[in-house]
Amino acid sequence: MPTLFYATGACSLAPHIVLEWIGEPYEAVKVQFGSKELLAVNPAGAVPTLREDDGWLLTQAGAILEYLAASHPDAGLSGGDSLRERAEAHRWSAFFTSDLHAAFWPIFTPQRYTTDHSDDAKKAVVESGVKLVQKQLGTLNDHLGERDWILGEGRGTRSVIDAYAFPMIRWAIRMLPGGIDAFPNIQRLHDALAADPAVQKVLADEKAG
Repeated sequence: MPTLFYATGACSLAPHIVLEWIGEPYEAVKVQFGSKELLAVNPAGAVPTLREDDGWLLTQAGAILEYLAASHPDAGLSGGDSLRERAEAHRWSAFFTSDLHAAFWPIFTPQRYTTDHSDDAKKAVVESGVKLVQKQLGTLNDHLGERDWILGEGRGTRSVIDAYAFPMIRWAIRMLPGGIDAFPNIQRLHDALAADPAVQKVLADEKAG
């Protein structure tokens, strides 16, 4: 049975959702960033971390999501098996890792992005981060168009990439002025995910855990 080490509010929410979608037994262990328990399995002190029965460890959300999709093909969460479909999945996984997630860091930890630690300097960093997040959300919103999901043609196909988007959309709702009001297609995706019973169970479990 795989074990997922997660922290509430982090991007580890994405593989937690995917494990619930897959519907096979797993264990979810709540940890604190940098805790001894987490450092024992991931020296970087970061989540998510996935541990398989034989002790094999996998870190980085994008890699974990790809692994879960590939190791449970019957769940139909990869977004497709053709060369181009796999490339699209890689594309959007990279987008969330390197573009959208990274854009939040100046908001989360502005002191890392300036040598001037005055309140005004940190406020300016946060404002720049907000603009960058909004730019990346615009890219996602335009891509979604009339799609229900991020991957696939037409109405699209639910995949691990949608789960990857969900925690970041939640960050945007909470941290951006106006939330995601300017991005109706992202709002539609959020609402579809938030209404999913498996997603609701994971959110409840993480809140209670």
